[in-house]
Amino acid sequence: MASLGAFMRLVGAGWTLVRNDALLPRELDGYYSPAVRGLANALRAFANRKDGRPGERLARSLEGLGPVAIKLGQFLSTRSDIFGRVFAEDMGRLKDRLPPFPTAQARALVADGLGRPLDVLFAEFGEPVGAASLAQAHDARLHDGRRVAVKVLRPGIELRVAADSAVLTLAARLLERWAIPVRRLEPVAFANTVIRATELELDLRLEAAGADELAEVMAKDGYMDAPKVVWPGVGKRVLTMEWVAGLPLSNDAALEQPGLDRKTLADNLTRAFLAQALDHGVFHADLHEGNLFCSAPARIHAVDFGIIGRLGAPERRYLAEILWGFLNRDYARVAQVHFDAGYVPAHHSVQAFAQALRAVGEPVFGRQADAVYMSRVLTQLFEITALYDMHLRPELVLLQKTMVTVEGVARRIDPEHNIWAAAEPVVRRWIARELSPLTRVKQLAGEAETALRNIARMTQPQPVVVAEPAGRTNALLWFAIGAVTSGAAFLVGRLL
Repeated sequence: MASLGAFMRLVGAGWTLVRNDALLPRELDGYYSPAVRGLANALRAFANRKDGRPGERLARSLEGLGPVAIKLGQFLSTRSDIFGRVFAEDMGRLKDRLPPFPTAQARALVADGLGRPLDVLFAEFGEPVGAASLAQAHDARLHDGRRVAVKVLRPGIELRVAADSAVLTLAARLLERWAIPVRRLEPVAFANTVIRATELELDLRLEAAGADELAEVMAKDGYMDAPKVVWPGVGKRVLTMEWVAGLPLSNDAALEQPGLDRKTLADNLTRAFLAQALDHGVFHADLHEGNLFCSAPARIHAVDFGIIGRLGAPERRYLAEILWGFLNRDYARVAQVHFDAGYVPAHHSVQAFAQALRAVGEPVFGRQADAVYMSRVLTQLFEITALYDMHLRPELVLLQKTMVTVEGVARRIDPEHNIWAAAEPVVRRWIARELSPLTRVKQLAGEAETALRNIARMTQPQPVVVAEPAGRTNALLWFAIGAVTSGAAFLVGRLL
């Protein structure tokens, strides 16, 4: 029965797109094959809202389809370089300008979520200042005079997300079963990743903890900052944080502030994301314009920490080496890293894959950023990765999605933004630190000690074994551990 309900909602979503002429919009008729053009003309007979541009019609459709669809629209709105500036601006209304629910209802939800009357914590509680797909924010003031933002989940949003998740899962399964070329993108694994990330957004206590952690991380580099969490105002459905300076990038006036350095602002955004991911293995994974505030001269303030991405040490190393290889046009190294990471099946040729990467990378280098059409680059990459059986990696979904979003936002801040040039200092720093001979020696010493400890555990005496020989064995092992670590320490000292 649940599957039937999801199927009916999926059909309903398609019907909504058809009614708004947003599924196969008439403006793209020239790109359709004769068969697709015939289908589009037939479906268009059922459209009752043909007014507006394609982006306006699609935004209108997605707004009524729930939080998962709205998240998709937010992603599309960041890619003016792919879909065009007008389309991106039309989709921009999905970032933080959705209809709010009544303030009286929000006040009741906050009091219930915190388990005490509203006026115990807040001296003032104002109207909504922004409404997104899952929650809305209110301007408020504490009794100590601090201005704060109070985030409140939408009523009944948990049920809506559960229903949307079922539809997304069904759509992914249908794609994986019937759309053979799409299988390598692992639609089911991708859907599961998106669903899990959205479910975590429904507990604002987790967001508070993520905001606190990322504030510490951001402070180490200074490219971006986060507001402080007001812990007495945190509950499962309520989050209170200090007020953020500046204007949101979704506001057209944000980039017109006096004294704003747009080039440095765009560079700081790119470097903030890469420093979080590479240096710390944790990053803000929802960096669209509605979640980013800016102030002169080039300060970026992040909000909404509901989606946080994490990378393990191996993934961080692969990412850094791939970026470094592209920065140095070392396609052989980039190709080898893809094979080492298991991204490309071993039966393919490393040299042939390097040649394919060169075909994509070389036309980009040496050109002005505004002359590089990212849609063309992405199309070429998609074609090449298909030839080499590359599958989507679920653990990298949030990283890839955020990287695309960050570049899109940075290009809107500065149309000439060069993501490679902005990334170079952060990647160079990581390479110098993590792949230096000194670091390699330290890693070797740590690995040797871990291995010897594991051997020691394996030789622990059993109850029936005489203790003395085992004790002597363990003593020898611990002597070996000491010798290895002392030798590593000696080498480190010499290198220093």
